Amino acid sequence: MTRENQPAGRRGEEPQELRDPRYDAVAQASAAVVIEGYSTSFGWASRLLHRPVRGHVRNIYALVRLADEIVDGPLAALDPARSTRQLDDLERETYEAMETGYSTNLVVHAFAITARRFGLDRDHVRAFFASMRTDLTRSVHTPESLDEYIYGSAEVVGLMCLDVFLGAEGRTDVADLTPGARSLGAAFQKINFLRDLAADHDDLGRTYFPGLDLTAFSDADRDLLVADVQADLDRAATVIPRLPSNSRTAVSAAHGLFSELNRRVAAVPAAELLRTRVRVPAPTKARILAAALRRGSIA
Repeated sequence: MTRENQPAGRRGEEPQELRDPRYDAVAQASAAVVIEGYSTSFGWASRLLHRPVRGHVRNIYALVRLADEIVDGPLAALDPARSTRQLDDLERETYEAMETGYSTNLVVHAFAITARRFGLDRDHVRAFFASMRTDLTRSVHTPESLDEYIYGSAEVVGLMCLDVFLGAEGRTDVADLTPGARSLGAAFQKINFLRDLAADHDDLGRTYFPGLDLTAFSDADRDLLVADVQADLDRAATVIPRLPSNSRTAVSAAHGLFSELNRRVAAVPAAELLRTRVRVPAPTKARILAAALRRGSIA
């Protein structure tokens, strides 16, 4: 069997071709640097993941962050066509690395390690890149297009992480936990949209929520959006106790961090939301993580 025809790796296996442990280590260290440099809330929560699950989840999120940089970076506004080509190139390179186990792009290489180790679904990767591409072509969403966008940009990321959590323990009950993983990803994405309303509109020219007129944005509008996020968080909370111990505490912490962010957004007047980016202070984040650790030690 030629290398081109070899499978991308079965779940639970670590394909050995084209592997250099030193290069793998550098690639995964690079992915960790990306996460620590870009995502404070996720960076905090990811520290509670067990090794080596932590590294694999960081490998996934680093690729997400790299694609985000293409579609949200300064070049996207100046030259969307070039950004589209860059995203296309990144997608092609990702698929190639999933097949061969190697990329000269350290972040892509790290992702491929995880994709091959846990048999990540290529359809999930394809949906992710499709949503990223939407950011370069669509500025206003319909309810249907928003659902599709959130699925590809956030829900499938949660599903990839779920594959890691369960695969590391040899569990196969992915289907049972899929709705909760999707709901958690959707909640994270929607609350980020809500707190970034003005920046997305003014800096990136995007309005994610269908029919939302920012010139008439009211507390009632805010409350509807907050309630939608809370409904997703509530659905996600029902499956957290069923996650493996390798990830349960970390996911509980992430859920707590974004729940707190949603509460803080709910308390800010609508007019102020268009002028400021709501954040969770570091001491509050520390308390939420400590509470998650206590719950994890009792469970």
